[in-house]
Amino acid sequence: MPPIMYIVIGTVGIALIFDIINGFHDAANSIATVVSTRVLSPTIAVLWAAFFNFVAMFVFAPRVADTVAKIVKIDGTDHVYVYVVLCGLLGAIIWDLITWWLGLPTSSSHALIGGVAGAGLAYRGADVIHWDNIWKTAEFIPLAPALGMVLAFVIMIAVFWIFRRWRPMSVDKFFRKGQLVSAALYSLGHGGNDAQKTMGIIMALLMAGGLMDTDTRLSLSNWNTLWIILSCHLAMAIGTAMGGWRIVKTMGMKIAKLRPVGGFCAETSGAITLFMATHLGVPVSTTHTITGAIIGVGATTKLSGIKWGVAGRIIWSWVLTIPFSALFAAVFFMLLQYLLPDF
Repeated sequence: MPPIMYIVIGTVGIALIFDIINGFHDAANSIATVVSTRVLSPTIAVLWAAFFNFVAMFVFAPRVADTVAKIVKIDGTDHVYVYVVLCGLLGAIIWDLITWWLGLPTSSSHALIGGVAGAGLAYRGADVIHWDNIWKTAEFIPLAPALGMVLAFVIMIAVFWIFRRWRPMSVDKFFRKGQLVSAALYSLGHGGNDAQKTMGIIMALLMAGGLMDTDTRLSLSNWNTLWIILSCHLAMAIGTAMGGWRIVKTMGMKIAKLRPVGGFCAETSGAITLFMATHLGVPVSTTHTITGAIIGVGATTKLSGIKWGVAGRIIWSWVLTIPFSALFAAVFFMLLQYLLPDF
């Protein structure tokens, strides 16, 4: 077996590890509200989210994967692109682990895109980047949380009006059951959008290694791509089941205090946003989406109820994710070039 194949196999393994870390890092997005409102225990919540992360592969077409696979213009005859993908993954993993340790709910999606773009820039410069896919992703950095916030605000106001004659205890009981549905929908959207990003990376890797044509499409009915879909969704589900309690605390308890009705509205608006973005093939941040939704819910009572200092730290981490993951990936690539000048 040619040496490059060992690199390809090893990088596929790293991609799946990234997918597990992604699920681990983003578990908070799916379960923070349902845990903070005490509708589900943490253990049951992560298993609930992990299940719907996995079954999302039967619901969404892999349009997001196609976008991510085309961040860099892959040349299947130039195996150096295998190292570009490898360094992009390493840059994203380092950034994810740093922000997880700091308890910041940043975007694994943007870290991955920034990492691959940074390694590509280090190798061949700006001409090798599909800038339209970068800009499409960048546009949703402010749009996803804004849409989540507006939808959550509108849904929360509508719920207040519809249930205005109900007793608070009855409303609480009703939406405790409702949150099971909204958490499931949000986890479905999370699995549908986020697992596809790793699928796109593996597709790019196989194309770079000359093992797959550049026009190959992911499909459950194609035996050559079925394993990619299954393994990525399984890795995402495993990572989600492992939890990520530092970020759960930030998302569910530090931004705004939620009741079951608020958790339902936040998760529902987040799910709508993710479903729409996945249908359009846009790799959005589930973190950005649910954070905006939680703020939208908190804003319906009083703006002072939102802890803007925490929200500000989160927003800064969003802004820095793509450039810092790109920087880490570029450093990894240049280090490889120094250590392996002939590769």
